[in-house]
Amino acid sequence: MFSGIVEEMATVKAITHDGGNVDFTLTCSFVNELKIDQSVSHNGVCLTVVKIDGDEYVVTAMRETLERSNLGLLQVGSHVNVERSMLMNGRLDGHIVQGHVDGTATCIAKKDADGSTYFTFEYPYDPEMARRGYFTVDKGSVTVNGVSLTVCNPTNNTFQVAIIPYTMENTNFHDIEVGTVVNLEFDILGKYIARIMKIEN
Repeated sequence: MFSGIVEEMATVKAITHDGGNVDFTLTCSFVNELKIDQSVSHNGVCLTVVKIDGDEYVVTAMRETLERSNLGLLQVGSHVNVERSMLMNGRLDGHIVQGHVDGTATCIAKKDADGSTYFTFEYPYDPEMARRGYFTVDKGSVTVNGVSLTVCNPTNNTFQVAIIPYTMENTNFHDIEVGTVVNLEFDILGKYIARIMKIEN
């Protein structure tokens, strides 16, 4: 379980293929605090630490994860938003994030807003998935590349988010341009409500 408050950006140091799986070797400032089997969010994807070597660690992504996320687009040198699992004795500064990415979205617009930046993202619209809670609502929460954000101006298949300078500097939002593919996790509360309503009907 995560909160969508990114701790920092890790850097991809190596990528190796093992059948349908891909091993990512990364480095960040808290590698010495990690343990084997620990869960860490990478661009919003919950992955397990399988190896630690000095100031680098390795996580493995399965084929399904690669197909549902943007991890397959990573290259050596890419910046990845990372967050360790949430401590239960702390404040929930973002929102409840599972680390189970629902799919990807594409940045279709980026504009300055007097110091902050508005990003518009588009994702495939599926009426059945929308009935199951896979949609955004105005002022609701959404996770983009592991970052907990507030939704603005949603439509059936687009939404905007406003990124303050701090977030721009300390996450990989500074790498996002029109055409960039990002990971998307819709709010779990919306999914539960949609499921309850479907059962009751």
